[in-house]
Amino acid sequence: MMEELQIGLVTSVAATAGCLVERVGKDLFGMDVRFIRPPTTPLEEEVHLLAQLKSTTQTVPDPAKGWFSYQFSKRAYLEQLAKPRRNYKSILIVMTMPQNQAEWTEVTHEGLLIRRASYWRHLEGVEVSPTVDKPSVRLSTSDIFDAPTLIKLMDRVDREEKLHD
Repeated sequence: MMEELQIGLVTSVAATAGCLVERVGKDLFGMDVRFIRPPTTPLEEEVHLLAQLKSTTQTVPDPAKGWFSYQFSKRAYLEQLAKPRRNYKSILIVMTMPQNQAEWTEVTHEGLLIRRASYWRHLEGVEVSPTVDKPSVRLSTSDIFDAPTLIKLMDRVDREEKLHD
């Protein structure tokens, strides 16, 4: 169910950013979704960004600390994100949520509230220690995955710029 909630969140964020989400049905080199931004004119290309989705109930990020750690269950997941890519760039999106499933969402007349947040990180070029089976990465609590962020990432992909400052 955690995966279903995360798919709902990234699809909502993508729609707000003017993008489509293509869920990858089979393992596409460790990626779970592809974000696609349609061209604005017939002469432009679509912009693509791959993402590996992870979710956890094991951490409550503290913005005052500035970061939190996420541990992969398999080394291969980080390796797929760390390898250099010429064509499609990729990011990790980690969604944090309460342990109690009944607390994940709240619906009111004002709208839908999803408890906690999702954070992203571009990991291309990160060194993966050959001795660690379940590597960890740090995610900045300032790198929340939302529509303005997705727009910025897609713009950077389109201009062939680095994804992180």
